[in-house]
Order: sequence, then C-alpha cells, then structure tokens
Amino acid sequence: MVELGPEEVRRRIDRRRARSWGIQVLYRWESNGEATPIPEALEDVLDHRLISRSRLPYLRQLVAVLDQHRTDLDEQLQQALQNWTLDRLARIDRAILRLGAAEILYMDDIPPKATIQEAVQLAEQYGGKDSPRFVNGVLDALYKSSATGAPAAE
Repeated sequence: MVELGPEEVRRRIDRRRARSWGIQVLYRWESNGEATPIPEALEDVLDHRLISRSRLPYLRQLVAVLDQHRTDLDEQLQQALQNWTLDRLARIDRAILRLGAAEILYMDDIPPKATIQEAVQLAEQYGGKDSPRFVNGVLDALYKSSATGAPAAE
C-alpha cells in the first residue's frame, strides 16, 4: 500500500467535501426549477454558506463541468439506468449520480473507480438505505460503457 503525503491527504479531503457541497448546489438548482444555470445555484449557496477556500476550486470545476455537459451527462446516466428514469430518482441520488458521471466522463485526473467509491460513500452519508448499492451499480455501468464505447444498458 502506498503511503500518501499530508498534501495529498488534504487534497483528497478537500475534493470529498467539495463533492458534498456539489450535492447541495445541485439540490438547490433543482429546487429552483432548473431554470437558472447551475453556476447561479453555486453563487446562491456561496451567499448563504461558508465554504473553505481550499474546496472552492474543485467545487467550481465540478459545477462548470455539470453546467457545460448536463444534457450529455443526463443522457449517459439514463442509458445506465435499467428500469428507471432520472426524474423518478430521489433528488439526492440524482445529484450524486450526476457528480459521479461528471468525474467519470469529463475529469480525467480522477480514476473512475475512486469516483465510484466516493459516490458510494456520499450515498451512504446522504442517501437512503438502498442508495449506496444503486449508485454503485449505475456508475459502474456508466464507467464500463464509457470504457468500451458500448451503450450503458446492455
């Protein structure tokens, strides 16, 4: 096992907490009817909450990817969902899946398996009792389809 230095440990903690803030941003965005861009939901959260400066760069990167690629992310997730539609999911689960999909599909600096593990931990923390297994299955299907180029719901 590779031992991580304190700087890498801090970076991972900041990314994990930025993802949690990302869930709140997406939740606020959906609560406002999705009419405004996701970055506006981020600014609304920043107006009301104190977020560590060390977490803001990654949170802003996530929000930018989510805003720029939302339609594609939702289409890819929909393909990975079997017998479900995105709009039928709990808002928290949907937010976690969108964050995970953004990292898997558009953020090459994070290994997809690490993204899936982080998403499962978020689902354990914020979702329902079946959320971790559900999130794991959907993101794993998305990852496998993106790695092979095949549709996710084969």
